[in-house]
Amino acid sequence: MTTDAEEPTLTIDELAARAGVTVRTVRFYGTKGLLPPPVLGPRRVGRYGRDHLARLALIEELQRQGMTLAAIERYLGQLPPGLTARELAIQRAVVASWAPETTELVPREELERRAGRALDDEELKRLVALDIVEEEGDGFRVDAGLLRLGVELLDVPLSHETVLAARTALIEHSRAAARELSRLLRDAVAERDARDVKSLSAHMHPLVVQALLTTFQRSLKEELREWLDDEG
Repeated sequence: MTTDAEEPTLTIDELAARAGVTVRTVRFYGTKGLLPPPVLGPRRVGRYGRDHLARLALIEELQRQGMTLAAIERYLGQLPPGLTARELAIQRAVVASWAPETTELVPREELERRAGRALDDEELKRLVALDIVEEEGDGFRVDAGLLRLGVELLDVPLSHETVLAARTALIEHSRAAARELSRLLRDAVAERDARDVKSLSAHMHPLVVQALLTTFQRSLKEELREWLDDEG
């Protein structure tokens, strides 16, 4: 996996495998303008990077929400040009927030297809510990909205204990923020009709999620910058 600043290194076959789609699908999205063209390397072989992978994940999430191809084209066309993989991941997180929490029971083969890679027993144990996958009979109950994030965490060079501690910290603080925001919104609409409140809640949900994600991303960037400056 590359970082945003690195040159694209994936072939179209590797990109399709990572994204859990077919090569034909990647080419189709390219012809429709949903996916930027690859960078041409030696012998004019196309190379893809993290931004392509993140855009495929966003398209997959939009499809999961029931969007037609035409609607997806319009949605992607409204995004600012040149979004990084991280910014596309934020867009995907906002889209995923529209859907109710759902899990599916799938066999291991289907789980690996959706993960875009083979998963060994140790990796499956880590996904289970993160509450992304749960063993059930001969299959696995999976939270589709979190699977791709969980798979990416498998490649993060941090100990399993550190990842779990980070997850606990995020859950605790996000719940605290959610409680405070809910209180503020509840007080603001206390005198309104129940139908108006429900409509406002549905409208505000993705906006609040995007605001939280963007604010957290910027805060984390500042914290990392200060940490690196202190180390520096």
